[in-house]
Amino acid sequence: MDSGIECTLSKFADNSKLCGVVDTLEGRDAIERDLDRLERLVGEWIESSPKEKGLGVLIDEKLNMSRQCALAAQKANRVLGCIKRGVTSRSREVILPLYLALVRPHLEY
Repeated sequence: MDSGIECTLSKFADNSKLCGVVDTLEGRDAIERDLDRLERLVGEWIESSPKEKGLGVLIDEKLNMSRQCALAAQKANRVLGCIKRGVTSRSREVILPLYLALVRPHLEY
């Protein structure tokens, strides 16, 4: 599959990603040539994506991870809501271990 490919082609299971530097016209042309080669191999139109998820991290076309951070905060808030609705005690001894075990991992990830 990667015969004749100039740029970096990463393959994992049924997923392939083509990467390259596009700071010059030559870099852009190299990626376009590689995409054309891959398209002929697959025989299907290769779609562009405004965002990509790799190894669980969501990155947009400007290499910005703000959407990833917003989703993590949203998930942590949902878990906090479940704790608030499901636990009657508000003591530190009860809430802190729940927070550390269920909420904090989402924010640290």
